Amino acid sequence: MNGIISQECVSGTEMKIGLHDSEAETLKRKTFPNYALMKISAWHKSQGDTVDWWYPLGNFDKVYSSKIFDFTPENPYLPENTIKGGTGYDVSSVLPEEIDNMFPDYSIYPGCDYAIGYITRGCPNRCRWCAVPEKEGSIRPYRTWKELVRPDSNKLVLMDNNILACEYGIRQLESLIDSGYAIDLNQGMDARLVNDSIAEILSRLKWIKYIRFSCDTTEQIQAVENTVSLLCKHGVKPYRIFIYLLVTSNIDNAVQRVERLKRFRGINIYAQAERNERLGIVPNRLQLEFAQRYIYGGKYRKETWDDYCRRFNIK
Repeated sequence: MNGIISQECVSGTEMKIGLHDSEAETLKRKTFPNYALMKISAWHKSQGDTVDWWYPLGNFDKVYSSKIFDFTPENPYLPENTIKGGTGYDVSSVLPEEIDNMFPDYSIYPGCDYAIGYITRGCPNRCRWCAVPEKEGSIRPYRTWKELVRPDSNKLVLMDNNILACEYGIRQLESLIDSGYAIDLNQGMDARLVNDSIAEILSRLKWIKYIRFSCDTTEQIQAVENTVSLLCKHGVKPYRIFIYLLVTSNIDNAVQRVERLKRFRGINIYAQAERNERLGIVPNRLQLEFAQRYIYGGKYRKETWDDYCRRFNIK
């Protein structure tokens, strides 16, 4: 989820605005832009203000810091009056409506060559590890895809948390067919909501790379298997499918899901160790080994977890 900031923003005279992306500062592989900061930048520029990235010795009239994850360290040198927002700071924070309605300023992330945004917001599910229902409520329409696309790119990355749970979201996806835009749904769809009709829609869309689903519990395995089979029926090969896999402290549960999914030769799996510091949940060494080395390192494709543990003498 992208950081969103809750503060009144009033600009009377021209100001120098500083932006701080917490994840870009601390995560080595962080390349995805911060949606809220792009909108804040666009709004301030529309007011005649100048906008730059914050740095400790800079002289700024106002500084905004956005933090998506609660485990991202906070920069101790941020000014005391920094406007802070995002789930990593406060799960209830939201952008003021006049800023949320802005088209994002992509110039602050020159390496981003695609559009990003949401067609729907919220989610009807209440998964223990997810803050979306608390933050955004149940699912609802938010934007049309035509409001999100850029004139200088034919790529659109959607960050919807459960787009298939909303008929509006499904119809928006359908209207993207033959639009000329390639898309990505980077949060992973709920396979339990896929039927033959939806599988056909997904198969006809142009994807940037993968079609993504989540398989966070054993109860989802059958639905994921059914969805992969339906997509294959409509011509989608397993190597074009990407599965997000939550790894709790119950490693055996994750192993069971991986072994079932591996039956679809070429399917891509990405594991993430459960971390929710607000609830005191921090991954242990075994979870990290499973997610970062066994799965991310691609070892799961050639050997079982038991074989891997024996090979590296992991108890």
